[in-house]
Amino acid sequence: MAYLVPSEFVTKMVDAGESKIYMSTRDALIRAYMAGAILALSAVFAVSCSVATGVPLIGALLFPVGFCMLYLLGFDLLTGVFVLTPLALIDKRPGVTLPRVIKHWGIVFTGNFLGAFTVAFLMAYIFTFGFHTDGGVLAKTIGTIGEKRTLGYAEYGFAGMLTLFIRGMLCNWMVSTGVVGAMISTTVGGKVIAMWMPVMLFFAMAFEHSVVNMFLFPFGILTGAHFTFLDYLIWNEIPTVLGNLVGGLAFTGLTLYSTHVKTAPKRSFN
Repeated sequence: MAYLVPSEFVTKMVDAGESKIYMSTRDALIRAYMAGAILALSAVFAVSCSVATGVPLIGALLFPVGFCMLYLLGFDLLTGVFVLTPLALIDKRPGVTLPRVIKHWGIVFTGNFLGAFTVAFLMAYIFTFGFHTDGGVLAKTIGTIGEKRTLGYAEYGFAGMLTLFIRGMLCNWMVSTGVVGAMISTTVGGKVIAMWMPVMLFFAMAFEHSVVNMFLFPFGILTGAHFTFLDYLIWNEIPTVLGNLVGGLAFTGLTLYSTHVKTAPKRSFN
């Protein structure tokens, strides 16, 4: 499956981060929009399969199909650029500055949200027949998820907020490993296998993914779930974004970069 050694694919990570900083706003927005939309469709697919079978693991096994599709098409998730673009800054690539990195994050966040919200609206419309019904079992399931993962955290105050943040960290440890997986192989099959495993793990463990949540929570609100948009922002999206940033960069980006690009001198036994 044409495996690349770590020193090769980590260099590709830095190169990818640099190229994203130089990407036009138009292209970054389009690619982020499509990534958010495809991941949202994959979330609908996974939750639908879990509800239909009564086996949550089925949803986890199938969810990575959307993740693989969007990365094979060259689209971008916020969770991915959180890892790649800082590496270009740390590597001191020409023209890569902190303001430009943060600006790119803002563009990708906006695109991801618009794409995910578009799918949330379309799915809410078709499941409720134009908002004339309650949306059935699927809408109720997603609404319950939204309530548990906003008001459920709020119930525990600071401990709930910290739990949410940590679940965001753990999520992007795995998801960003999936992003790296797309660079590990030069064949489609190798890329898909390397992406599938960590993404399946994050979904099965119900960790918090900022872009998936851009679909789940607005869909829940549109179909009558008992939490507000402000609940979603404060008690999910914002802490999740911060957790995704810290977890992906600390556990994936910096560890790989520090040992495979900035390799320490070998030990001497003389």
